Amino acid sequence: MRNSFITYIFRFIILVLVQVTILDNINFGGYINPYLYVYFILLLPFEVPGWILLISAFLMGLSIDMFENTMGINAAATVLMAFFRPTVLRSLSSGKDYEKGSKPSIGYNGFRWFFTYSLILIFIHHVALFYLEVFRFTHFFATLQRTLLSTIFTLILIIIVQYIFEKPER
Repeated sequence: MRNSFITYIFRFIILVLVQVTILDNINFGGYINPYLYVYFILLLPFEVPGWILLISAFLMGLSIDMFENTMGINAAATVLMAFFRPTVLRSLSSGKDYEKGSKPSIGYNGFRWFFTYSLILIFIHHVALFYLEVFRFTHFFATLQRTLLSTIFTLILIIIVQYIFEKPER
């Protein structure tokens, strides 16, 4: 238990550092931004209590906001993503329970499941993030295009990281 707690704190710090030092400086055509820090929420164990999930999401988003000077936009988007996570997990579970101590991963759940799970939650995060950033609907389709492209890029990056750093659980 203590070892996994330290692992999650380490993962939290690494993802924040990678996001603010490397990925925030990547901006394809002024349009597509990768947001790898959402990977932290995606990888939390299935049985994590809701209040811990929401607090973790808030702290992750707030950490990014402090470095990016975005006044809570990342915190709001990440908390919204964490809020919908249990619903997405229930809708993808097909009536089966997840094993205690397991976490969402390609190795445990398969590629199709992890792809769908990540795509839905990343899209929710990016919709909230980019529409809060613009804060108007006059550029609705341009913001939607930015949301879709950034979602795809973030999803590809997360799947690559999943294959590189996660051990298969089966």
